[in-house]
Amino acid sequence: MIPFRALFLCSLLFVVVYSDAPPDGDKTPDVEVDKINDKGIDLEKADEYWQKRAAEAQKAAQKAFNPDPDSVADNFNAAVGQEIVNSNNSRRSLRRYRGPCLATNPIDRCWRCDPNWDKNRKKLAECPLGFGHQTIGGKRGPIYVVTDASDENLVDPKPGTLRHAVVQNGPRWIIFGRSMIIRLSQELIISSNKTIDGRGFNVHIAFGAGLTLQFVHNIIIHGLHIHDIISKSGGMIRDAFDHYGFRTQSDGDGISIFGGSHIWIDHVSMYNCQDGLIDAIMGSTAITISNSHFTHHNEVMLFGASDSYKEDSIMQITLAFNHFGRGLVQRMPRCRFGFFHVVNNDYTHWLMYAIGGSQHPTIVSQGNRFIAPPNPSAKQITKREYADESEWKNWSWRSEGDLMINGAYFVPAGDQTKGKKSDFSRYDMIKFKPGAYVKRLTRFAGTLECQVGKPC
Repeated sequence: MIPFRALFLCSLLFVVVYSDAPPDGDKTPDVEVDKINDKGIDLEKADEYWQKRAAEAQKAAQKAFNPDPDSVADNFNAAVGQEIVNSNNSRRSLRRYRGPCLATNPIDRCWRCDPNWDKNRKKLAECPLGFGHQTIGGKRGPIYVVTDASDENLVDPKPGTLRHAVVQNGPRWIIFGRSMIIRLSQELIISSNKTIDGRGFNVHIAFGAGLTLQFVHNIIIHGLHIHDIISKSGGMIRDAFDHYGFRTQSDGDGISIFGGSHIWIDHVSMYNCQDGLIDAIMGSTAITISNSHFTHHNEVMLFGASDSYKEDSIMQITLAFNHFGRGLVQRMPRCRFGFFHVVNNDYTHWLMYAIGGSQHPTIVSQGNRFIAPPNPSAKQITKREYADESEWKNWSWRSEGDLMINGAYFVPAGDQTKGKKSDFSRYDMIKFKPGAYVKRLTRFAGTLECQVGKPC
């Protein structure tokens, strides 16, 4: 058995090459159903900086791993239950809302509807729930204002650009001085302890490369439009204030999380990326993806890229209050190993299936709304891959309180008590059937139209 640390260090070589090595122009091969680079590069030639960063990320991920994931799910359910008790309206209008500020779920109630939100932006860091609940991003650092949408110098980024902001030493709370479209020339490599906060303006990351969170911790991404992301060839790119190196070809993910922990993605709108919208692989954990809107994409989310990478067993991800909308095909998400809490999401469209997996992931689906497509062969919400029923029947996949419409059905399996405690008293658990409330809870999924001086 290869030690975990050795595997983790080897994994960095899938996308990072020592800066003195010649570029390798080979395209990323397909392995099983997912793209993963498996080049036989000598570990001893790995950049010392990246070896150190990988080791630190491994320690952070192990620390972030919760040995009792049930308790996180229970606490989340208690908060949602209280939100429903406080509400007397379960309806959601599909037309754009023009009334007074209305926060319809516990994450949004934490910070929205304050007319002075722009003067207290860091309040947002107190609001995540689920496995990413300890994420504070750049709360302890100064505010950095992005004023320049250009992305021309990748090794020595221009001050005022997003690339310059994300590689600064220490925490930064990154905001924008105006609306802009940022066309990234190559992948944007974000360093630890950063918040990218798009509130107040219309900020698009589009028509170029995507965001990379590799061997980092404590990242908040909020209020961005991310779409039309394409693969880029790679090259010399700055990845920290005091380091740059050669990067191989990027896959074209909207957001790529590689060995990251304490990540919160909230109120983003994403569509049409060349590979995945959001991928989390190589031991990433303590992640919450919430209040976001996803449309027009094939392979939406991949959590774990290899059936042989057992270290993904520490992966713990919460998907909450998201709207999976028009033009989606599959992988909402597609999981390996790990523990995945899929709660209060609105699945209004899919072409093949909604939730899939291999390698015995634990999937707890609670209070989601699933509207099946017209195709009679695509009514099943779930899909198990690379396993016969004799194997997957022992995986723990559970549905509770889900609302299933138009013939949608969830095939449960395995231990139906996993992720479910018999005594919720210490978590103030409120029993309810939240599926009917999903339209309200997800009413404001996606980017918000926040204006300075007005409730957001």
